[in-house]
Amino acid sequence: MLPLKEKDKPIIQKLLAAGCCARCVLRFCCVSVQAAYRQPPEETLKELQAFIKNIENGKCQDSVGQDSTDENKSQDTEEAATAVRLKDGNSVLDHTAVSGVFSQIAEAVKAGNYEFDTLVLSLSLPAQLCVREHSCWLHVKKEVREKGLVLNKDDVIQVKEAFKWIMQGMVAKELGGVAVSPFESVFTRMAVVKALEKIPDAKFLKHYPCPPRQPSSSCSPREVQCLHVSVFVAGRYNKFCRSLPQTPWVIDGERRMESSVEELIAAPILSAFRADGFNFSSSGREDVDVRTLGNGRPFAMELLNPHKSRFSKVQMKQLQETINESSDKIKVRDLQIVTREAMGRMKEGEEEKTKSYTALVWTQKTIQREDISFIDNIKDLTLNQKTPLRVLHRRALAVRQRTIHSMSTRFLDSHHFYLGLKTQAGTYIKEFVHGDFGRTNPNLCQLLKTDTDILELDVESVDVDWPPPVPE
Repeated sequence: MLPLKEKDKPIIQKLLAAGCCARCVLRFCCVSVQAAYRQPPEETLKELQAFIKNIENGKCQDSVGQDSTDENKSQDTEEAATAVRLKDGNSVLDHTAVSGVFSQIAEAVKAGNYEFDTLVLSLSLPAQLCVREHSCWLHVKKEVREKGLVLNKDDVIQVKEAFKWIMQGMVAKELGGVAVSPFESVFTRMAVVKALEKIPDAKFLKHYPCPPRQPSSSCSPREVQCLHVSVFVAGRYNKFCRSLPQTPWVIDGERRMESSVEELIAAPILSAFRADGFNFSSSGREDVDVRTLGNGRPFAMELLNPHKSRFSKVQMKQLQETINESSDKIKVRDLQIVTREAMGRMKEGEEEKTKSYTALVWTQKTIQREDISFIDNIKDLTLNQKTPLRVLHRRALAVRQRTIHSMSTRFLDSHHFYLGLKTQAGTYIKEFVHGDFGRTNPNLCQLLKTDTDILELDVESVDVDWPPPVPE
């Protein structure tokens, strides 16, 4: 039985006579029992018709000797409701419309071949529906006031709520019992909603029929789109090539390198997860001619709309091997699936973390081993670095203070030596070595009192304790 009350009778009569579908009648009667919306609309209509004829305890609301006029009213109401049933296909909540949406949702999800445990349904309703809803509300409000009853518009069950209650069980059953979460509702024109809140009733009724006219076409879904929530994959990469950029290198619309670290890593992962796209990020970046050695540089990928999302540790290990076998320019380690929240750890302490480098340095004047030994004793050297000339086209002009925590030297010959550095993140190593025309102070040229330049640079370590190591 429907949870209806005596005060609902005039609302039911008014809406049925106006051509409102049975489920929308329940909405305006503020029925919040979900099962009431799931039963076939034909049964709901019969119960509504029975309710307006009878009072509680099943007694006839009108006496047995009710006059012919009342009998005609009752008959007219039943005929109007029958006509509504035939037109129910025009309603958003009609069985035919709901079945059409349900079928398209189920087919789209199955065709996408997704792996998932829960499903969230989002419903985009036509803006015109707001206007029709408002018209129905004014129609009901007038009747309610005349009867001396109280009904707040906020108490009326929203269309998307009723639609959700109808659809959840149907979709879950069709997809094998998957949990279906509440709908999100998206109105395409919020301006319509705001305008309806401000417009006076009299002005609205002057320009729009109340109750609204019957639709001339059936309600049908325009599009069903399936999207899986993003999956996040993290790891660390080594880069062994001095002619490989981290990301695709495009200058003035022209590609300069055939590949990149990002693409070499992403291609196998995208294929395995069957994702539509990705966003790549890392803990800093190296220049195209710089290698990344040691434990590698932390990176993370957001995989967009992945169709496959369940990977065991063994499968992730196999995927890592696939990446490493695809190229000798890079190598990946500690590949794993992480949460969105965990990705934030990669960026934590961006300015506080340290990095270690090895640079091959050339000196203009001849040097001996003892000429460079003093560098080993320099600790926490503070640099003032103007934005380097080589990146000034893409970074704002500023003076940044950075710290070189320690340095070590290894003599090679009279014009070359290796310089090891442990620095604050964000330190421009190349500019420290050659001075960048005096834009970095102090610099190695000043310390050695001769011109110096950097021939090779390697990143030895990025001291970020993330992602956690994966046992071999």
